This record gives sequence, structure tokens and C-alpha cells, in this order.
Amino acid sequence: MWAALGVVGLLAGFSGGAAGAGFQLLEQNASGLGNAYAGTAAAAEDASTVFFNPAGMSALKGRDLAVSINAIRPSAKFSDRGSSTTGPVPLGSNPGGDAGDWSFAPALYYVHALSQDWTVGISVNAPFGLKTQYDPSWIGRFQAIKSELRTAAITPTLSYRINLSTSVGLGIRAQKAEAELTNATLAGIAQVEGDDWGYGVSLGLLHQPTPATRLGLAYQSQIEHKLEGDLRLAGTVTPVRAEVTLPDIVTFSIAHQLAPRWELLSDIAWTNWSKFKRLDIVRKSDGAIVSSTPENWEDSWRFALGVNYRYSQGWKLRAGVAYDQTPVRDDFRTARIPDERRFWVAIGVQYKPLPNSALDIGYAHLFVKDPSIHRTEPLAPAFTTMLRGEYDNKVDIVGVQLSHTF
Repeated sequence: MWAALGVVGLLAGFSGGAAGAGFQLLEQNASGLGNAYAGTAAAAEDASTVFFNPAGMSALKGRDLAVSINAIRPSAKFSDRGSSTTGPVPLGSNPGGDAGDWSFAPALYYVHALSQDWTVGISVNAPFGLKTQYDPSWIGRFQAIKSELRTAAITPTLSYRINLSTSVGLGIRAQKAEAELTNATLAGIAQVEGDDWGYGVSLGLLHQPTPATRLGLAYQSQIEHKLEGDLRLAGTVTPVRAEVTLPDIVTFSIAHQLAPRWELLSDIAWTNWSKFKRLDIVRKSDGAIVSSTPENWEDSWRFALGVNYRYSQGWKLRAGVAYDQTPVRDDFRTARIPDERRFWVAIGVQYKPLPNSALDIGYAHLFVKDPSIHRTEPLAPAFTTMLRGEYDNKVDIVGVQLSHTF
């Protein structure tokens, strides 16, 4: 357990760069990346089912290990369309460069069958993450410079096979969150940092109505984080706190064997982003709000379709597409999260050098609708900044995974 907690700390330093809607990290394995994460709650192909649907552990035999890492490269380039200020400090014309950069999402999964019906497992991964960073002198510096959220979670799980066709699963998640926000003020650069541990559950159901079809239903509960840390500005340090609720997620998946070589996967997921109403930074000493940002996000849906082709005993080819709604409303979009809906196109390949070992490689490109922003921020009496423009966004993801059955 202590070794796993050490890995959690390491993962918290890696995670960032959301590729899912909002700041969700879908990239929790590489075997699913090639299918655009279609069928995640029903595939139960390797030990990563611990995260996607703990009931799927009952479909595995013996002891299974999966280790994966996804490299995520978001790109967000701003073009000004008439930003302005009412204050004495000119905004300039620097568009901020590319606010996206490479980040990495590693994950570790292990499954152990205790008996014919009972199976235990554990996952260590980073379910949420975000990082945007602009040039410090960019035109929108009074609204955002750096925004980063890192999470790392450890989830012990248990599954029970009710009968030959139905299994259920349960996981208890402990999740660490770390956040950093910076922006310019009239007194200099303000930096807020905070961290917290939060706790939640995951539930799963796997049902196989026919030998060729599996149905999966998975639920991940919301996790409330009460971040505590410091606000640093002009040489002073002020203890502050902020509450952030990471949403619950419901996923329904189908995996169907169309023919001996062909498998069809589908996925529909709902994420309860409407919990994210506003982000308040509160001074701990007296409860005064030092910064408040209305968010007013909406619930989002994701739809995915994938296919696998078994070329030979050693090779499997994957492909998938997905449509991912954004929870961000146009009139509340911020420079910290310039999110919009996206369309996934993914491919992947699996190579099995041995019957009990597999290497997966996946790639996905996300076509992101160009988001617009028109946001006014008050900084002081009679001093406001208005950021107005458009973004050119895209995301590329490359993943590698090693799986082994003992």
C-alpha cells in the first residue's frame, strides 16, 4: 500500500493536459485509445478494466498486470479580435503563444482472482488533469497565465461473479488533487496553489446475454476536493482555500463479436459537469472571497464507436471514432479552459509475442471546434479588461501499454 501511495505522488507530478471534455482524462490505457475509448465498460480485455468497470475483472483469469502511458499534446492558439481595457496599463498585442504543451498520463493496473467467483484488483492513475500556460506578457494576462490541475488516484476494487453471465464490481477511490493558478494584477503576478485528498466510489455491472455480446454499465462517483494552500502576491503570502467537485460519470458500453475476426464496440457516457458552478478563492482567516469566477458548466455526453480486426493470432488492428460534447457554455468560456466540442479519430495495433503478453500502441487526433471568447474581468474600480478573440485548438495523443497474464 505504501508503495502504491508513492506512485500516486509520482503520478500527481505527471498528469495534466486534458483531452476529454472539461478537464477529464479519458486516456487511462493504450489498448482503448485505438478504439477512441469505445466499449470501455464492456471490453474487459485486460487489467485496465479495474478503472473502467470493476465488474470486468471477473472476465479475466489468474493474475493480470497492465502498465500504460499516454503522451498528450493539446494545442491552443489565440487570435485577438478586439480585446480592450479601461485601465492605465495597455494590454499590448502578444497573442500568448501556444497555451498547450506535452503532458503524460501513466497508469498501473493489477488483477488477482481469489476464486472462481471473487476477484480483487487495484488501479493507480490520473483521472483528471489540465494545463494551459501563456506567455507572461500576453494580451490576456490579467485573466490567466498558468492554469494547472493534477490528480492521482489509487482504487482498490472487488468483483463478484453472480452467475456465468453476470458480474458486479466495487471500487473505493482515494484521490489527490493539486492546483496552481496564476495571472497578472496591478501589483504583480498572483499565484494560488493548493492541494487536497478526496474520496469516492466506482460501481460496475457486466452482463453477457449471448456468447457474442457483453453489456457494461459503470458509475464513478463525484469527488469533492477542499483545496488548501497559499496566495502569493507582491511579497505577501495569504492562506486560502477553494472547493472543487470533480463530477460523477455514468458509462454504458456494448462489445459484440460480429464474426470470428471482427468485434464491434460502442460507448455512451454522461458526465455531471453541471456541479461546476463557480470557482471561489476564499481567504482562510475571515472567509472573504478574494477571487470569484462564474463557470456555470453543463452536463456533457460522449458517444464512441470502435472496431477490432484480428489479423492473426499475434496481431489485432483497432480503429474508432467519437464525439465529445463540451460542458463549457459560450458565454462563460475562460482563457484558463478554452474548451469546445471535439471529434476523435483513432487507430491502434496490438502485438502478442507470447500467448500471455501483449503490447498495445494507439494514436488519436482530436478535431476541436474553434472556440470563441468574449470575457470581461474587473481588476479594480474603473479598471476592467475585456478579452475577445478565437482559438485554434487540436489534440494529439500517443499511447503505449504492456499487459501480461501470470
